[in-house]
Amino acid sequence: MSSVNINEIKSHFAGYLGKVANGETVIICKRNRPVAELRPIRSSRRRKRPIGLASRDYPGFTVPKEFFEPLPPEIIAAFNGDEE
Repeated sequence: MSSVNINEIKSHFAGYLGKVANGETVIICKRNRPVAELRPIRSSRRRKRPIGLASRDYPGFTVPKEFFEPLPPEIIAAFNGDEE
């Protein structure tokens, strides 16, 4: 981790950005007081997550048929902000 003042980062931004790209964190200071942190972003997943990861945590769980039935009118009214 390195600390640099604003004038330094303005002058050599590309170099510090290269350090950040390599995983280093840079603290940006104004008059030697930290004001910001420049750090790398975690890379996103390269492959999609598989469906059904929780199946091992809840063996035997099945979605009941009632789940797929239409909602009762009072629930739909509540979602729409209507009062009955």
